[in-house]
Amino acid sequence: MTVSANYDAIAQCNKCGFCHVACPIFRATGHESGVARGRLALLRGIIEERVEWNEDMEDPLFTCLGCGACTTNCFGSVPTADLVLNARAEYLDNVGKKPAHRLLFEHLLPYPKRLHAAAKAVALGKNSGASKVANALGLLRIFGRDLPKAEGIVEKLPMSSFRGTIKPGQYQGQGEELKIGYFVGCGVDVIQVEAGRATFESLKKIGKSVTVLDNCCCGLPPWSYGDVGNTTLLAEKNLKVFTAADLDVIVTDCSSCASFLKKYPKVFQDDPQNQELADQKLPMIKDVVEFLYATEHGTVEHKRSSEEVSSYHDSHAAVGTEAVQEVVSGDRPAVVTYHDPCHAVRGQGIKSEGREILKSLPNVEFKEMAEADWCCGGAGSYALTHYDLSQKVLDRKMKNLKNTGADILVTSCPACMIQLGWGIRKHGLKTRIFHISEMTAYKETVPQ
Repeated sequence: MTVSANYDAIAQCNKCGFCHVACPIFRATGHESGVARGRLALLRGIIEERVEWNEDMEDPLFTCLGCGACTTNCFGSVPTADLVLNARAEYLDNVGKKPAHRLLFEHLLPYPKRLHAAAKAVALGKNSGASKVANALGLLRIFGRDLPKAEGIVEKLPMSSFRGTIKPGQYQGQGEELKIGYFVGCGVDVIQVEAGRATFESLKKIGKSVTVLDNCCCGLPPWSYGDVGNTTLLAEKNLKVFTAADLDVIVTDCSSCASFLKKYPKVFQDDPQNQELADQKLPMIKDVVEFLYATEHGTVEHKRSSEEVSSYHDSHAAVGTEAVQEVVSGDRPAVVTYHDPCHAVRGQGIKSEGREILKSLPNVEFKEMAEADWCCGGAGSYALTHYDLSQKVLDRKMKNLKNTGADILVTSCPACMIQLGWGIRKHGLKTRIFHISEMTAYKETVPQ
């Protein structure tokens, strides 16, 4: 869909400025071009041929986090994030794609084995210190102007992916009926491996069987950059995987993946056959947060209808459930707080479920964090392409985290975990960060 086709939606902006209050980028920069009202004015200029497509359009279009906070705070509910995404697609058609994006979107994300091989090579370079040498030589600049600065965001990487040790296929569970499909997102697969193991073990306790799917990337990265063609390719591959498996539910422990998988009918809006198939699979898609909550507390849908309302793991520390036990088994309750991923709270309406799960854990004191639903600045690969801006957003989040005095910060998005883990390390905080699956796995080890 072209920018011109969205003219009516863009024209709904009445320039009131309420988006200024909610936009993390505007709060970091104070620039009109970095807020919904300014971006929409730019899109209107394009439609009215007062502005031309050129490389000067890149920053106004691509500095948007896509967090959706502006729409939540907008009286007219103007879907600015979606409008900007459509504009990005037209930008790529007019200005062109970058080589790094072609490499990632066309040659790695559609093929998990290639992605695993690339991740292993990156892990070897990262863990051996070779990436620092490459950075010093300026070699990382071929992947973007900010990548050299962002090289330190991830401290260490696992040498084996989740699906490198737990192969795709069906595994026997301890439940009686439910046949669960586990959609493994790229972040969990190659970085947050311990979170994947915790999710897998939890799902085996619930389901009669758990099928680790041989899926590829959900498609959100190219979609976020306006690359509709490669998004569709990835979505088609995943739909085939979903159709081939005999499943009752498909669970993923990446809120970004869950949110985007639920948008597949929109991805295929010009393809009736695949759109119908995506509509059929839509009720099966569950974020692990809503799935685990529903398992213990009844249906998530009923709950929602009543409410309108060190690094990730230090290289020398225990990991996974063992690490959670290490923090929670002290003489006093561990103070735990929660960060809402944008793709959970606004993308799916998941807010109270994660908090209720944490409050049910033994020896835990839950403490709410101010602006818990504000973007952390991670936004997928945003920190790699707009490092300085992402750090300004992150610093605000870290100030709020520090004020909680939390021992543990919990979330459900791998990209958020990377960004938040970096913030914790950069600010010298002692807070540990865990995926919510690791927290629930810890609960299962405590005698009832």
